[in-house]
Amino acid sequence: MARAASRPRSWPRPRAAKAPEDTRRERHTLAWPLRLLATACAFVFMVAFAVVLARLTLQPSPASEALTHTNLHPGRSLRAYLDQPALRDAVKQIGGNILLGAPFGVLVPVVAPRTRGVLRMLLLTAFVMLLVECAQGALVTGRAFDVDDVILNTSGALIGYLLLGRRMSRTVHARGGRT
Repeated sequence: MARAASRPRSWPRPRAAKAPEDTRRERHTLAWPLRLLATACAFVFMVAFAVVLARLTLQPSPASEALTHTNLHPGRSLRAYLDQPALRDAVKQIGGNILLGAPFGVLVPVVAPRTRGVLRMLLLTAFVMLLVECAQGALVTGRAFDVDDVILNTSGALIGYLLLGRRMSRTVHARGGRT
């Protein structure tokens, strides 16, 4: 036992226990009044986004009625966009559809915290964009269903989620139900 008492001071000391993961995560969430305000703002932006989405996609276009065609083959419209002589038109079509989906990936996880996971957010976005495309193709003159639009909108939502949505949702909503 005399040996144990004469241990050199350089031996590592026991480490202090780390704070549980939930405690560390709670430090990064907002207080409930700020969370309520952030959720309300996200809801207002989501409604504004829905209005813009409806105006852009569900507005009749009789002038382009002869040019519209239904696309059920993924990639067909993308190839057509990229085959256009003017690169600007392809960037406008592809980039516009990606940008149209990005707010969904940012706002949905804040407004509906149960959709915070990547898979849930992607499934919800694909479902909503599929409904928009179906309505567009079935009800709006000069518009058609295009599966590539659904893919590009969903890709935009993924980009928005990875860049901002995930972090904003974690800041506004604590996992584990902190109140």
